Amino acid sequence: MPEAALHVVFGTGQVGLALVDELASAGLPVRAVSRQRPGVMAAGVEWRGADVSDPQAAVAAANDASVIYQCLNAPYTKWPERFPPLQQGALTAAERTGALLVSLENVYGYGPTGGKPMTEDLPLAATTVKGVTRAEMTRKLLDASESGRVRIAIGRASDFFGAGAVESTLGERVFAKALANKRADFIGNPDLLHTYSYVPDMAAGLATLGTDERSIGQVWHLPGPNTRTTRDLVEIIATQIGHPVGIRSVGKLVMRALGLVNPMMRELAEMSYEFDEPFVLDTTKFESTFGHRGTPIETAIAATIAWYRGRVGTP
Repeated sequence: MPEAALHVVFGTGQVGLALVDELASAGLPVRAVSRQRPGVMAAGVEWRGADVSDPQAAVAAANDASVIYQCLNAPYTKWPERFPPLQQGALTAAERTGALLVSLENVYGYGPTGGKPMTEDLPLAATTVKGVTRAEMTRKLLDASESGRVRIAIGRASDFFGAGAVESTLGERVFAKALANKRADFIGNPDLLHTYSYVPDMAAGLATLGTDERSIGQVWHLPGPNTRTTRDLVEIIATQIGHPVGIRSVGKLVMRALGLVNPMMRELAEMSYEFDEPFVLDTTKFESTFGHRGTPIETAIAATIAWYRGRVGTP
């Protein structure tokens, strides 16, 4: 892509803002698009307000774009209803502008794998409501690509963590509680291998997909820290903060019971299979093609701890 190409990022959540910073630091012209203006953005980044679920608003916000990044999300309890229209807006904008569409995805679409590592050639065999929604969204992107209507590259990541990712599985319920000398809360079995993606790695991976034409027309697992068990990660956190960190694991039956009165717990219970079997994201394809690897887990955890220390005012 030429250096003057405009890169438009739809969504200014944790990953979207990290991607904006990544692109801006590379000297690329960047426009961020969201319904509400984010508090802090890199110098020189343009912002436009738009509801991307409105295709016409999405097209207008993306005018002159050479690359569009779909880093949008929807409220977790309204995911199947609210997310597809957001993607459709981004897809329409890419079709109308001729821009490459780089779409960030999670791995819900694969469904349970029996502990088998996830590779890009796995079928989309989801069995949950959100997983089926994700698989249908992916198929729409692939159909648009195969029909020649739009150029796409899909980047997938697992449960993510890092600065600002407070609501994730490896978020506030782990880091903030550990710093406060409380037990960390997890879903499922902490002694199974589980891939956690690191936000800066995700941003760097998406930027690569948007600036290297080898990415076009394919699905890529974004690189991240080496996969360890969840308990290993807690032990690394404990070592770095200087005191033991206990684990409180919430099982599927308890989650279902809590879900009767707590909609978020009900939604999380649906995806609990991810924590009842090894959950490993194979990133070999990306690493062997582009030569980029993820941040070492100890370095990623140290940076995340530093962010939480500043946020909660921990001595």
